Amino acid sequence: MAAKIKKGDRVVVLAGRDKGKSGEVLSVDPKKGRATVAGVNTQLRHTRQSAQSEGGIIPKAGPIDLSNIAIEDPKDGKPTRVGFRFENGKKVRFAKRSGELIDG
Repeated sequence: MAAKIKKGDRVVVLAGRDKGKSGEVLSVDPKKGRATVAGVNTQLRHTRQSAQSEGGIIPKAGPIDLSNIAIEDPKDGKPTRVGFRFENGKKVRFAKRSGELIDG
């Protein structure tokens, strides 16, 4: 199946303790069906000091299930479903809510 959510997309959280928050997708794991979104599902990680970074308790974004996030509509910022269509011989994603192209 084609990827409906990709790295760099703006998404809205539909369920869970971060419901209503939005952020940018940092990574997607299609095999596990999970994605990491900036500022969502933050977990505290105890890290040791190294030459590059200072140690301490650092907040880190954890993965969230793909079923709990939806693409943000480019027109009004509300959650939308994703459709595919061909334009100029290329397959493109569009927001079903407004019909706007997601990746131009």
